[in-house]
Amino acid sequence: MKFLYLILVPFVLLGVFILQSETTIDQTAFKVSTKRNTSHLLPGDFRVPAGIGATVIASGLDVPWEITWGPDKKIWITEQKGVVSRIDPVSGEKDVILQIKDVWFLRTAGLLGMALHPDMKNYPYVFLNYTFLRDEKPFSRLVRYTWKSDTLTSPKILMEIAANNGHSGSRLTFSKGKLFWATGDAASTAFSQDFNSPNGKILRLNIDGSVPADNPVKGSPVWAMGFRNIQGMVFSGANKLYTSEHGDATDDEINLIEKTKNYGWPSIQGYADNAKEIEFGKNITSTDPIKSWTPTIAPAGIDYYSRGSISEWNNSLLMVSLKGKSLRALKLDATGTKIINEEIFLENQFGRLRDICISPSGDVYVSTSNRDWNRTMGDPLPEDDRIIKISKSAAPLNPVTGKNTAVVSNTSSLYQQYCASCHREDGAGLKDVFPALKGSGLVKSGEFPLIRKILKGSAGPVVIDGVKYDTQMPSFAFLKDAEIAEIVNYVRKLQPEKYPDVSPQMITKEREKLSLPR
Repeated sequence: MKFLYLILVPFVLLGVFILQSETTIDQTAFKVSTKRNTSHLLPGDFRVPAGIGATVIASGLDVPWEITWGPDKKIWITEQKGVVSRIDPVSGEKDVILQIKDVWFLRTAGLLGMALHPDMKNYPYVFLNYTFLRDEKPFSRLVRYTWKSDTLTSPKILMEIAANNGHSGSRLTFSKGKLFWATGDAASTAFSQDFNSPNGKILRLNIDGSVPADNPVKGSPVWAMGFRNIQGMVFSGANKLYTSEHGDATDDEINLIEKTKNYGWPSIQGYADNAKEIEFGKNITSTDPIKSWTPTIAPAGIDYYSRGSISEWNNSLLMVSLKGKSLRALKLDATGTKIINEEIFLENQFGRLRDICISPSGDVYVSTSNRDWNRTMGDPLPEDDRIIKISKSAAPLNPVTGKNTAVVSNTSSLYQQYCASCHREDGAGLKDVFPALKGSGLVKSGEFPLIRKILKGSAGPVVIDGVKYDTQMPSFAFLKDAEIAEIVNYVRKLQPEKYPDVSPQMITKEREKLSLPR
């Protein structure tokens, strides 16, 4: 369990490095480090609520995936390459307690989720999820370790499922003695709607890996289904289960999870609001998210702030984001079924943020992910990755209102919102992962191949300019023809050659040829 109680907070595993002495961020301005070139970043708000400050408590970490507050008053972490550690939040001292040698690390595969049993005194168990290879095929493994003599021992494999180099989930949490595991769809559209597949699901298990007798379907671990790639999962004080999830081209989501419910992926993204989604909904009842974001922000870890020293965040979901590079406070209503307000903090200040945890006193800790595979910030700083403490401070600061994420009809902004996170703002792409647009043969071959690619997307693998890419590209047919024209023209302007602008009417004609709805 990863939500805040004043009396007891679940014990989570945080793996990484140590800090030097505490480094306090300039609380009056939250200035961006001059060591990093930030000219490519959109303007950001770096403030937090009045009376709150931010302090770096650990640095030099290597992609901390899970962080959690433990009963020993330390932060437990997992690092993606296979290290589990504890970090003293006061001294920054790091204690490595496990190194898993068979972790398969590639892109978002590796050592991922972790959960400590809420009653470690009687059940000294730590649960980990990681990817590994068997006969050159990737699998996702759920393992239970025993905490004994300051180390993790006696691994017991509870479950193994299909995996990929992405879309592996994976978060773990507890409720009433049962383990909940959020699995990814393993980059396959076949799994999430297949009840017999454990992928694209939330699974509910006993601590020995068996299926609880009171699960919705006898003998099945499936609690809820229809997910793409859950990145955060937490129970509230009222025992409501919330998740954060990556969408495809649209609709990152916050979902309120109920047993037996179907959340629609891949047939429904976000709300059922187009013809195909409505048709799917006639046959299968799907559950809408309680919030979604388009353009996407790549939500990551979430935690529940019950009551604590930062009273402004009471009864809120706190969520960090990767693409959005921010901390977001999502205020819940009294019933916990609606999000009634959103505020954005630390935007563009520390780069990509991967996870979050809360101490019993209400201090908030967030971890960066600037050394991961998708380096949208450029090369990481020497001190990356870091854990930042957000707590009460003597220096008063003003709160920041959440921004409207509606599409703006500005060419560079549209490219920024929908394309730059993969193809980079300068069109250079990411070597062997995302193809470059600058100098691309696809772009040079005329306007229509590029238009068709944007409208149709691609399932992959594909060969572009002699390089094989296995990354899927979603369809952007949901955009207006004028918006697609703006993106196409921007991409063409990235080329050394000069090309004439395409018009919205050209997009319309190509859409009609492909029989795509407007």
